[in-house]
Amino acid sequence: MIMATYVFSGKYTAEAIKGISAKRTEEAGKLMKQLGGEILSMYVLLGEKDVLIIANLPGAEQAFKASVTLSKSTGIGFSTSQAIPVDEFDKLMKGV
Repeated sequence: MIMATYVFSGKYTAEAIKGISAKRTEEAGKLMKQLGGEILSMYVLLGEKDVLIIANLPGAEQAFKASVTLSKSTGIGFSTSQAIPVDEFDKLMKGV
């Protein structure tokens, strides 16, 4: 199955900070698997955003579901973007 890469960037709310745990991180991985995908990497950040998740999912429908479900279950406000590797972008841009 061809997978697309999505970047989920999140901002903690005061309520979300109270729920920080390894269990919640594990549940995020389980959600991605239920949606047919996998988490490639997760990071905690300093700055404007607090959390970064890079995941492969089958498509936009699953990415929407993952983003909304994660936001509802964690209280973290996520914004989600599809990403493509630079070499794929270069192929798409040939002749433009």
